[in-house]
Amino acid sequence: MRSRIQVGEDRWVDARAVPLALITLVEGTPAGAIAGAIALVRRLWLGGAGAGAGALGIVAVVAVAALVRVWAKRDGGVGLRHSIALAVAVFAVTWASFLALGERGAAMFGPVWLPVLMVDLVGIGLVARLFGDVVASRAAEAARRDAAQLRAVTLLARAAAHEINNPLTSVLGGLGLVARKVAPDSEESKWIERAREGGERIRDIVARMNRITQVQETPQIGALPPILDLKKSNDPATGSVEARTPRP
Repeated sequence: MRSRIQVGEDRWVDARAVPLALITLVEGTPAGAIAGAIALVRRLWLGGAGAGAGALGIVAVVAVAALVRVWAKRDGGVGLRHSIALAVAVFAVTWASFLALGERGAAMFGPVWLPVLMVDLVGIGLVARLFGDVVASRAAEAARRDAAQLRAVTLLARAAAHEINNPLTSVLGGLGLVARKVAPDSEESKWIERAREGGERIRDIVARMNRITQVQETPQIGALPPILDLKKSNDPATGSVEARTPRP
């Protein structure tokens, strides 16, 4: 990983810390560790008097970005204060890596400290903030799609439940009237009771269809496509559907 920005005649700023910090902040610590390892190997391979300080700086940048990522997750996402704090922290790490070389490092960093600060603030602070805005926009769009999908499902389910419930009430009522005219222990009575149990199960399904609060699918089994899982799509706070279903 190699990234340089020219800030003057024979003066270059190493902006390698910027992508490392962004990768760790956005993609996570494992991705940042992989990118950091690549940069670390290259820096050690190049050698030089500042190889050790540069390697420690790379490790420190990834570590600081990982800590800021944890902080941002606790606050609900990357905000402006998180990105600015990370930019300042990366600048401090870069400054410290130069100071570790003593007077020579301080002399090297003196003419370019302001361009380095600007690169960190713009490259990390603003870019991370823009990324946060994009993520928030996508999350809002996903929430709108989910709401539209839920509304479509609930409207269809309630319409179907209404159409099923009307004839179901008539069927159960008719079975109740027929049951009064047959002997309690007869074969006809047993079949009527089974039919009433089936009707009650349909009534429970209708009740669940009227209580859909989320869209949960059943896993696909073979060639059978996923279908709506009525039990999981009901709000648990509504309690037992069966217990709340009225009986004739």
